[in-house]
Amino acid sequence: MSDTSRRRAARASRLARAAALNGTSGKICPADRATRLLEAIIEPGDRVTIEGDNQKQADFLASALAKMDPARVHDLHMVQSVLALPDHLAVFERGIANRLDFSYAGPQSRKLAELVAANAVRIGAIHTYLELYARMLVDLTPQVALVVADKADRDGNLYTGPNTEDTPTITEATAFRGGIVVAQVNEIVDRLPRVDVPGDWVDVVVPSPKPYLIDPLFTRDPAKIRNENVLMAMMAIAAVYEPYQVRRLNHGIGYATAAIELILPTYAAQRGLKGKIATHFVLNPHPTLIPAIEAGFIDSVYCFGSELGMERYVSNHAGIFPVGADGNLRSNRALAQVAGQYACDLFIGGTLQIDARGNSSTATKGRITGFGGGPNMGADPRGRRHDSPTWLCAGQDGGESLRGRKLVVQMVQTHQPNGAPSFVERLDAFDLAASAGFALPPVMIYGDDVTHVITERGVANLLRCRSPQEREAALRAVAGDTDFGKRHSAEAVDSLRRRGIVAFPADLGIDVSTATRDWLAAKTIDQLVTASGGLYAPPAKFLPRAAAPNAVPVTQD
Repeated sequence: MSDTSRRRAARASRLARAAALNGTSGKICPADRATRLLEAIIEPGDRVTIEGDNQKQADFLASALAKMDPARVHDLHMVQSVLALPDHLAVFERGIANRLDFSYAGPQSRKLAELVAANAVRIGAIHTYLELYARMLVDLTPQVALVVADKADRDGNLYTGPNTEDTPTITEATAFRGGIVVAQVNEIVDRLPRVDVPGDWVDVVVPSPKPYLIDPLFTRDPAKIRNENVLMAMMAIAAVYEPYQVRRLNHGIGYATAAIELILPTYAAQRGLKGKIATHFVLNPHPTLIPAIEAGFIDSVYCFGSELGMERYVSNHAGIFPVGADGNLRSNRALAQVAGQYACDLFIGGTLQIDARGNSSTATKGRITGFGGGPNMGADPRGRRHDSPTWLCAGQDGGESLRGRKLVVQMVQTHQPNGAPSFVERLDAFDLAASAGFALPPVMIYGDDVTHVITERGVANLLRCRSPQEREAALRAVAGDTDFGKRHSAEAVDSLRRRGIVAFPADLGIDVSTATRDWLAAKTIDQLVTASGGLYAPPAKFLPRAAAPNAVPVTQD
């Protein structure tokens, strides 16, 4: 029997076992048979993927998977972008799975490190999102995919709603290699608003007893933005956005980047930058973008996923966001990752540690966090060939003669909220690699890709450095009173400032005493609602306690 024949026979056998459970319901499997369904279609040693996304979770299927009998199904190889739920690790604790390839494990990072230390999990690699999707198409193709969508019809067509995220990518990777695709949905309907995944890619649909979990991951309450965040945002605009005329960009998650978004209509506008910077974003619909959108600062936003509470606002701004004929956002994480790498001139985001070479990492002692999309967006794409003024200017600053450079900015306070220094001589990632058996330390963004580092102390323009020694001196100059920063040379810092490699607030014309929350176009969640014309509906966790019972329930991590 040929390999093709064996694959077809194996698929037919699995589907026959599923059909025996579904009975006369066609592709629809009752929720109370979900675990039995998975035991019927998943075989020992299978490679299985589950959503496990940045925001939405196939939580009902994750629970069903974790309840399987390890005597029947074991040695699974899990391939998933995000480990967000306890059930994502329960499969390893119960001996159902033992191998893992993933991208991000923020909420479960400490528990994952414990399981790796106990030899309950063998990690193949920590990937960027785009890297993991690519390997699903090549050498990590799943035998079974467990996906999640808003609605399905009885033919298995799926409507993902605003949060498409990973669904089409991992469904296609599985379906076209003879795998089995199971979809958890909130409801079965006769007619879908639009078809996001065609039914002939989907084998089984499981209506969940309750709506899938989704986390408002990208919402930052303006009330929590501090003066230090505003100062850093002002320096980012004055030292990077304005001189490089950055129009196409991606923002990472954090209060400093939220502050940038909220001072576009105030500080940036005062500098005459409307229409000159920050016009095209690759970004989820951050609520903190609302004032800039309403002020006419932003021309377009292409989205990885949606953001809970922003649905009506997005639908009413189809000229800004990718909105379908059904009136809802169409997001796509894989395509947004491509856009973030090749169509953006700047990535700016935070990190936990930076070393003397400018390498940055989110891996710290006792945690295996992963990367998400940071390394993809925060890498200078060597395959890029189209130019832009920003790209060319950055290339010239970096001494390039044949190509430009992407701006990659790490924006971090000198100390983390827990008091740990952000600047270190040696990344914890090196020790993690040794303890976990990784071939290389899990560096999030390599130092040779980083062009700027911004702290509350100042800005280090690493593009203009012409030696490793200059880069290190520039980093120490902005590292504040950390042990790393205390090793700076005052004479070297003065020289770097004169040459425009290091800039303190005064060098940028910024009076620190005026860098306050007064610059924020919205200072509270309520003011964001007002700015949206009442279209933004904040999740319950962002509302006063008295208002929470009437709000939309959300996942609490």
